[in-house]
Amino acid sequence: MAKAKPAPKYTANKARLTKVFGAVNVGSFRISAMIMGETETGELVVLGSGHRASNGVKRGYITDMKAATYAIRDAVERAEKNAGTSVQSVWIACAGAGLKSDITTVEIEIGGRRIEEEDIEQLLFDAQGMIDPNGHSVLHAIPAHYTLDGAHGVANPRGLHAERLGVDIHVMLADGAPVRNLMEAVQSAHLDVEAVVAAPLASGYACLTEEERDLGVALVEIGSDVTNVSVFAGGMLLGLRSIPLGSGDITDAVASAFGIRRFQAERLKCVSGSAIASPSDHREMIPVHGPNEAEPGAPSTTNARGADDKNRIARAELISVITQSQSQLMGEIGKALKELGFAGVRGGQVVLTGGGAELAGLAEFAQSALAMPVRIGQASALTGLPEAHATPGFSGLAGLCLYAAADPVDIRAVGARYSEVHDFGGSVNLFAGLARLWRALKENF
Repeated sequence: MAKAKPAPKYTANKARLTKVFGAVNVGSFRISAMIMGETETGELVVLGSGHRASNGVKRGYITDMKAATYAIRDAVERAEKNAGTSVQSVWIACAGAGLKSDITTVEIEIGGRRIEEEDIEQLLFDAQGMIDPNGHSVLHAIPAHYTLDGAHGVANPRGLHAERLGVDIHVMLADGAPVRNLMEAVQSAHLDVEAVVAAPLASGYACLTEEERDLGVALVEIGSDVTNVSVFAGGMLLGLRSIPLGSGDITDAVASAFGIRRFQAERLKCVSGSAIASPSDHREMIPVHGPNEAEPGAPSTTNARGADDKNRIARAELISVITQSQSQLMGEIGKALKELGFAGVRGGQVVLTGGGAELAGLAEFAQSALAMPVRIGQASALTGLPEAHATPGFSGLAGLCLYAAADPVDIRAVGARYSEVHDFGGSVNLFAGLARLWRALKENF
């Protein structure tokens, strides 16, 4: 777990913190950081969070190590200042890097007897050899659920009887070099890396209910440069597609259409933009210049293409550009969902999250374009979470902290424990052999 000094007290309910987690989400639009604590009563509390404009990152990849490192350090220091404490290690999210999801199934013979903890460790240890990274880096190898004689849906097989014990392992892969670059940028900011977490998995912890993940749901995280489409069912992330388009491409389309600066286009999109047109849009004229852009020293601006003498454009024209770009993005999302088998009668609830999901009217637009029920997803109410960060754009960051708090079992960590009772030649340690003999005697005599 992430270390912190000094460990603050959570004064709102006088409960002392027992753990502190640090998280960093390195995006192409913003870099954000959060520090969360867990109290002795098990309550999760957001101690502080902060963000800043991204630098040195493009489409989920580090493109300038020095610039990215500075931005990461700055975002963490803002969170530390708000939290009143510092962190030495953090969990980080990976949104690009060729993410790939896979499911590996492993079974061992039990012989009808009662399943013990040692059997589960043997199963997970055997599962390690079944992972085929095929040249990729393994981010996660998490046991999703167990099977008894082929029957699914077993959360905890301890104490049950079976002929065969199986497990479905969710494996998340990524390209090695981009992940190493991401880790190095964080480490260069004087932080240790607890783990690299696939962004869709982290966002799923924040936006999806346990029932949704079990019944089947599609999570679409719209970032600035990358949109990740993932499908969950049976409690697992079953498939993933990355689309090299995002909300930043819509900003660029607005900037290009009206011949204005990116920062102006971003403001127009966020303040006056919508994915749904209304009859009054043709009558509403919106200024291209921001409130302070006419002041001395403000960034130079030019009149927008097609603007009136007060540098205003019709809101209808802005929305037309936005909806055209959104149609392209939704078309790609629809293709990804179809490739993942989440379409037609096999489709279902779609949850939109990420900064791009904050556009007004997007849920209605997506529901019409995808012909599926759509809702906007964001982190559920967390104690201490600032209102500014309780939005879809920060769902991945909150999800990182929730993932860290849950600390799911990774089968790659089982080896250390399992090797304590097994030597490298595969022979059973004397004490483990005696334990198995004693158990057999109890169950059969």
